[in-house]
Amino acid sequence: MAKIKVDLHAIYNNSKAIDKALQEAFDEAIENHIREVEIIPGKGSGQLKKKVQRFLQQPHIKALYHRMENDSKNFGRLFVYFKF
Repeated sequence: MAKIKVDLHAIYNNSKAIDKALQEAFDEAIENHIREVEIIPGKGSGQLKKKVQRFLQQPHIKALYHRMENDSKNFGRLFVYFKF
């Protein structure tokens, strides 16, 4: 099963770049019918993960995906699943 992986470590301090990277990953997943996007905000202080979660909770974004889960073994990443 194909999935998209978005590692945000390199752009952790650029809010616009984070939004752009996430939006591009979602657009690619929808366009290519990829059911899973793995987002890696890292462990750190948790601020980047909160930023990602705020992005995912926006109504126009939330309508695009089926569910979101945190990785039970690694709290520095989360998965977004699409249903086609």
